[in-house]
Amino acid sequence: MSNVPHPSLRLEQVTPATVDAALDLRVHPHQERNVAPVVRSLAEAYAFGEAAWPRLIFDGERLVGFLMAFLDLPWRDEDASDRRSGLWRLNISADAQGRGYGRFAVLSVADELRRRGVSQMYVTWEPGDDGPGAFYRRLGFRTTGETSGRQVVGVLDLQQIR
Repeated sequence: MSNVPHPSLRLEQVTPATVDAALDLRVHPHQERNVAPVVRSLAEAYAFGEAAWPRLIFDGERLVGFLMAFLDLPWRDEDASDRRSGLWRLNISADAQGRGYGRFAVLSVADELRRRGVSQMYVTWEPGDDGPGAFYRRLGFRTTGETSGRQVVGVLDLQQIR
């Protein structure tokens, strides 16, 4: 995969052998208000079935993060024809941040969405100085002018990144 900054990085499904480690994964305390914990994501993945794509991020044998994509979900309840795919959650362990794992995660979701024939990838984030907006903008996401609750909505044209 061309987006692997280090050859030992990989995504894996959550399994009975890895679920406890996934549930123990923690972001920096000041980031907890910006992203739901892994336990909530796994509950949502169960509820949404095949529309959720949860994965663990490993560097060698070390668990460094969790991501979850959403696949072909209606954007608004009142318009089922506006279906979108994108990054639903991204949790990088507090002690693993700043090493390219978040970028790897976003690019891995982009690869999976392209493989599925998707041309745009969406993400939402909490606004504010300590939120992840600057990170997503550096990767090429642009704001759409929409909000989801109080979160900013960003979109990335998948032809722009590789």
